[in-house]
Amino acid sequence: MKLLKKFEFDRIFTVSLFFPDLLPPGVCNLLNPAAIYANNEISLGDVEIYGFDYDYTLAQYSNLLHSMIFNTARDILIEQYKYPEGLGKYDYIPGFAIRGLHYDVKKSLLMKIDAFHYVQLGTAYRGLRPVPDEEVIELYGGTQHIPLYQMSDFYGKGPSLKQFMDIFSLPEMTLLSSVIDYFLAHGIEFDQIHLYKDISDAIKDVHVKGMMYQWIEKDMEKYILHGDETYAVLNRLVNHNKKLFLITNSPFSFVDKGMKHMVGKNWRDLFDMVIVQADKPNFFTDRRKPFRKLDDKGSLQWDKISQLEKGKIYKEGNLFDFLRLTGWRGSKVLYFGDHLYSDLADLMLRHGWRTGAIVPELETEIRIINTEQYMHSLTWQQALTGLLERMQMHQDAESKQVLLEWMQERQEIRSLTKNLFNPQFGSIFRTFHNPTYFSRRLVRFSDIYMASISCLLNYDVNFTFYPRRTPLQHEAPLWMDQLCTGCMKTPFLEEMVHIR
Repeated sequence: MKLLKKFEFDRIFTVSLFFPDLLPPGVCNLLNPAAIYANNEISLGDVEIYGFDYDYTLAQYSNLLHSMIFNTARDILIEQYKYPEGLGKYDYIPGFAIRGLHYDVKKSLLMKIDAFHYVQLGTAYRGLRPVPDEEVIELYGGTQHIPLYQMSDFYGKGPSLKQFMDIFSLPEMTLLSSVIDYFLAHGIEFDQIHLYKDISDAIKDVHVKGMMYQWIEKDMEKYILHGDETYAVLNRLVNHNKKLFLITNSPFSFVDKGMKHMVGKNWRDLFDMVIVQADKPNFFTDRRKPFRKLDDKGSLQWDKISQLEKGKIYKEGNLFDFLRLTGWRGSKVLYFGDHLYSDLADLMLRHGWRTGAIVPELETEIRIINTEQYMHSLTWQQALTGLLERMQMHQDAESKQVLLEWMQERQEIRSLTKNLFNPQFGSIFRTFHNPTYFSRRLVRFSDIYMASISCLLNYDVNFTFYPRRTPLQHEAPLWMDQLCTGCMKTPFLEEMVHIR
């Protein structure tokens, strides 16, 4: 009981410090939303060739586009697939879903999974309603663990489980949830596989039939953001004698109009190579499709391609011919894209290119991390975790009651912290304490990551990115819970504040 009283004292002492003196001055402004973050050491001085995807890499889009995709795909379901007209009452819900979620087709569950393949309880939804934790555990045979290797392939696609990694997938997830919500509310039986495929096909129609391209082309000021920054990045690289190339799945006419809007009519002069309708990720793995040349109007030419010429436009093709014709191999090439699978995975794992992930959500998440509310919640959560770990050997009735109260309080704080990012699913980077499955792939497939390519403007073209040595569990003498519970004194904590 003496130890119990000591830990109670520690807790009261911690609370007395918590507002506002627990956090050192300036700690809430440690992270810069415009910074580039490194998973792997990389020197830009060694990079001679820069490659880019187009959508959500060179061209950043307004969230208004999501509403248009949702509404159009919803109307396709009603008009062409004869889904109930009552679905027309559903509108896009901004902020409902986040990128990186998994969808279990056969169980109609949209959920967030961590790096160890466990569902984060409280983040499983069927339709627009959360599924109780007990039901989720029962659905997976008494566990939160999902055997992803049985259900999904390398690119997050499989017969049973689909991972939504594309920013364009946000309206798809919301539409999927809305349709299921309607069917459940009206007692309509449905085949989960047919429903998923219908919605996926309706979303695909918006892209394949060119509707989205038409909206953007009609009002580029409305839909395309930060075009001046794209021009500044590309122009700066060319002025430092870097070679540039573009590989995109979008059609030439769409890319041409967008680049003229952002960069100017002579945008092609900046690029050594432009490849459209590349069919990524197959572009990186399938050797069968040859390159085809387009003329200035986007019409197909019949020439056999024996070289890739500067300023010319090419369609389809494959990476193996690209490497053979250009000789651009290994770590002297740095390619940027927003899709971890379609853009980056094969380039890093199979071809040794350096890769940069564009993660627009990073800016918002860092601004939240920098708030006092987040830092206070995280610090107290870590303190409680440390107290729970040290107190667990006390098994008398009073100690057990204290432990139970602390566990409940810790869970409440974790939920509050999650809700700061997204009330349904939380942060795209973390579950309560583990990295998300999305984070695991981000670290695996990208050397660096950033909110937009404009972040490059904040660094010298020869800058070297050094990833911080993140402590492994057995290497960490300075965890926050140890600091908060007074178990370890850190006289140099103020100096640590200035380390990113």
